[in-house]
Amino acid sequence: MGRASTVAIIVLLALTLALNLVNYYSNQAFQSQIAQLQAQYSEAESRLQSLSETLANLKAQTPVTTTATVTETVTVTVKPEGELTPQEVFKRAEGSVVQIIVSKLTPLGIAGGEGSGFVYSREGYIVTNNHVVEDARYIEVRFVDGSSYEGEIVGVDPYSDLAVVKVNAPPSKLKPLPLGDSSKLRVGDTVLAIGNPFGLKATMTMGIVSQLGRLLDAPGGYSIVDVIQVDAAINPGNSGGPLLNLKGEVVGVNTAIVSPTGAFAGIGFAISSNMVKQVVPDLIAKGYHPHPWVGIVSMELTPALAKKLKLPVERGLLVTEVVKGGPADKAGIRPGYKTVLVGGREIKVGGDIIVGVDDVEVKGVADLLLYLEYHVEIGQTVVFHVVRDGETVDVPVVIGERPPP
Repeated sequence: MGRASTVAIIVLLALTLALNLVNYYSNQAFQSQIAQLQAQYSEAESRLQSLSETLANLKAQTPVTTTATVTETVTVTVKPEGELTPQEVFKRAEGSVVQIIVSKLTPLGIAGGEGSGFVYSREGYIVTNNHVVEDARYIEVRFVDGSSYEGEIVGVDPYSDLAVVKVNAPPSKLKPLPLGDSSKLRVGDTVLAIGNPFGLKATMTMGIVSQLGRLLDAPGGYSIVDVIQVDAAINPGNSGGPLLNLKGEVVGVNTAIVSPTGAFAGIGFAISSNMVKQVVPDLIAKGYHPHPWVGIVSMELTPALAKKLKLPVERGLLVTEVVKGGPADKAGIRPGYKTVLVGGREIKVGGDIIVGVDDVEVKGVADLLLYLEYHVEIGQTVVFHVVRDGETVDVPVVIGERPPP
């Protein structure tokens, strides 16, 4: 073997050794990296396990939330067409409501009084109560802005407690309130009373219609018919003021209260606007209103009273007296002729029992008076249906004019 061969072998051995050394150290580094990665993976897996356990504990401690759907029923009241709010009604009406201050001559000297009223027409006519201006020597009419004018009585009607006063005020002050149809009122309707209670000008109170068709006492033992009962507060000074519906229409004229103290106790009364329509034009035209008159005194029958008296009908008007020379007397309506004692009270029996008029059923005095007031003219002949001696008889009656009180 030559020297050159020996050198080649040595070089080859050296190269082989070098490659082995490189492979050895490379494997060592790679193994070290793998070990590091495995350690990091083990640490990450441990943390992930810890987080999973923590999350499971939190879920176990969190209360269960149940989602429920709640349905709420809301009732929406739709305001009828044409109706206003109370505030709107007051704003429209306050300039048309007046305070009426009167001076009266009494046995003790001059005495003052006050009430309310409202503008009826642009000619200066003011509607109020008869009892507000009755026997007045001087009348002052004050508007809400403080302006005042002397008032003159144009006409009065004690039988409806209505009166008309005239003022010479400029047209700008005279804003008439519209009259509504009181026959359209229903129990429970909202009503507003505007007036000057105890001198407190332009006061409004609100309430409802408590009942319709009430009767109020009038002079001479007669009755005011078609009266509206309300629970809106009415006090001294309110008399003559308007009762309004939510359309701003006058449906009544506040006139009276029932109270043991003289202050409001929950029961007030107003003359119906339909009665105003019937009476006021006559007061303006001729100073008075003629009321129909039959000329009888009667008692309302009830089933209990009819049974006690052994009468053939349970409802109607038992005629107890007839005014001599009056329409009923001339027509031959028969009064009671014998007296019986019922419940400690003397009653004349034996007379006619009125059960109808012109085919309109009569169960009580209000039925008869309403028909006569709204549907009959003075001098008109109406047919009374009466029970006489157990039989129904038709009696024509020429209606007369009620005498003054």
